[in-house]
Amino acid sequence: MELETERLILRKPKKNDWKDIVDGVGEYDVSKMLLKIPYPYVKKDAEDFIKRTLKKWRKKIKDDFLFLIELKSEKKVIGAIGIHKIDMFSRTGTTGSWINKKYWRNGYMTEAKIAVNDFAFNKLKLRRLNSVVYKDNIASNATQRKMGYKLEGLQRKYEKSKASGKIHDVNIYGLLKEDWKKVRSSFKL
Repeated sequence: MELETERLILRKPKKNDWKDIVDGVGEYDVSKMLLKIPYPYVKKDAEDFIKRTLKKWRKKIKDDFLFLIELKSEKKVIGAIGIHKIDMFSRTGTTGSWINKKYWRNGYMTEAKIAVNDFAFNKLKLRRLNSVVYKDNIASNATQRKMGYKLEGLQRKYEKSKASGKIHDVNIYGLLKEDWKKVRSSFKL
């Protein structure tokens, strides 16, 4: 399964993606904003990640969709985005993402997140998406608000980044399907 936008292909990983993954998430400014990513991030970490992700893609009942973000013009993986903890009874899921620092501030994450939100609400028929973001991750917090996610709470000293060892406050965001419908029309894709 793939999702396609004007500039991006969102797809499951391939074994040879490890170099692009290490290049992107191995950058300290990226890994320090993620919960489970070690620093330094090496080839074995990427290979293990690819193996775990492909195993999830093979499951008959999926509760997790993780897409690599491939930039069409370079045929290079520049990030990842996913819907995790999918609960089909409650029709909810939690989003998460990262993007290679070299590609920050180009609108790629916004483009990928629009495609994933559309997939979650239109194909998976979810009614709500959650997002947990480190309070000090300015760009990610701005992206959530831009996408129509509402700040619903703060959990103080909640998560510890494996890369930095720092304990973070996290902002809890929620996006309802009806709110996405209102915001979605403002985006071209």
